[in-house]
Amino acid sequence: MNTKSLVNIAGLALTAGIAAGLASSPVAAQKSEAKEKCYGVAKAGKNDCAAGPGTSCAGTSTKDYQGNAWKYVPKGTCEDIETPKGKGSLKPIKR
Repeated sequence: MNTKSLVNIAGLALTAGIAAGLASSPVAAQKSEAKEKCYGVAKAGKNDCAAGPGTSCAGTSTKDYQGNAWKYVPKGTCEDIETPKGKGSLKPIKR
């Protein structure tokens, strides 16, 4: 094989490796897995969004299991999640 062929093969191998890595990344997995918003299950500062007045969104909940803060969970599991303050909800919870 000549040098040009080896460079082309190496480039293709690198491209395939990067593509495989992206396909198995957490972001890719999150997009391929169905998710739903689950209120009242996030620890303080670990919410994905919606945490009420005076907050800017993700990571802004001020207390554990805050009822107006949600976290993405696998679809169909939200209402089965048990917390010290009760179960998760598909709608905001008044706590």
